[in-house]
Amino acid sequence: MEDPCSVSSPRRILSVSKRRRARDEKGPGFGLSGEHGPKPSEVYGFVGSISTVVATVIYLIWAYLPHSSLHSIGIYYYPSRYWALAVPVFVMVSIALALMFYIGLNFLSTPPPTSFHIIFDEFSKEPSISACLEQDQPIEPISDIGINRINKLMFNNKK
Repeated sequence: MEDPCSVSSPRRILSVSKRRRARDEKGPGFGLSGEHGPKPSEVYGFVGSISTVVATVIYLIWAYLPHSSLHSIGIYYYPSRYWALAVPVFVMVSIALALMFYIGLNFLSTPPPTSFHIIFDEFSKEPSISACLEQDQPIEPISDIGINRINKLMFNNKK
């Protein structure tokens, strides 16, 4: 039975967690059950980061070391040095062209400023007249503000 006057302090919680950890380590497998251990996403991230570093080092060795150094290491067959420059340039130009193409498609799909599709579309909601007649509604139903009302509010300067 716990003392009603005792206060749960962080020091007490830490001591309980230390006892629990010591008890778990004594069990079989030292706490490496399926519930514990690394998650698959952590393993994939670790393997991905290591392989990225290794691939970058191999690429830099291939691109910058002279032929005689590669031959002294025992590497006699490798792709042409042309590809060390051509592939990164091809990737960068492809990304730049894809961005320009995307922006161009957005410009083409946008209606001109004089089009009524800017003011009204299939999702526009006109304010209902019956809702305006009823005064007991605390909040008006959701609707779009008409262009004539916006023009009055923005451009009708009487001051």
